[in-house]
Amino acid sequence: MIPIRDENPTHSVPIVNYLIILLNIAVFIFQSLLGSTNEAFVYQFALIPADVTSGPTTGAIFNIFTSMFMHAGWAHLGGNMLYLWIFGDNVEDRMGSFKYLLFYIFGGVIASLTHILTNPHSTIPTVGASGAIAAVLGAYLVLFPSQRVLTLIPLGFWLRLTMLPASLVLGVWFIFQFFQGVLSLGASDVGGVAFWAHIGGFISGVLLGKLLKKPETIYPVNRW
Repeated sequence: MIPIRDENPTHSVPIVNYLIILLNIAVFIFQSLLGSTNEAFVYQFALIPADVTSGPTTGAIFNIFTSMFMHAGWAHLGGNMLYLWIFGDNVEDRMGSFKYLLFYIFGGVIASLTHILTNPHSTIPTVGASGAIAAVLGAYLVLFPSQRVLTLIPLGFWLRLTMLPASLVLGVWFIFQFFQGVLSLGASDVGGVAFWAHIGGFISGVLLGKLLKKPETIYPVNRW
């Protein structure tokens, strides 16, 4: 299932969410312009679990943060930014911009630590915003479970657009991540999707979602 948009208007401009999206795009464009030196850039600023577990240096810790704004390709970037665009604005609206910024970074850190714990000796660079975005999805699930999401559902050779509750869309997403994460345990270190980063980020979002939300404002309406 691929979410397209939700029916959940905001009451403020999600400036932090916009800036995070723009920063991710800017970093990827910068990477694209590096050409043949991009690989060296990735190894310098990506998260490498073995660098952390073998005796963490300042650089290895710093890369937990820098890796959250790097991507491996246009599809990787586009998919992540689509989810952040759809769900991040509402989470920021309910938390407030400053809390949302701290929440986003914290969710990304928890996701990275979960990936390190489940792949402590991996020497493969890990990049992407999806761990932090998974935290956003977890928060959206607990804050707006009944909101409707326009979702694209592949049915063999056919595609169907339908409105589904956020609880179903995000619940199915998490179940898939968990199932794939369990299958990846003990597998050879060949790279791919960091499913446990998604799982860790999502759970942190669920736990922090209601804790960090600001009191809901009741907006005046005219009654006829």
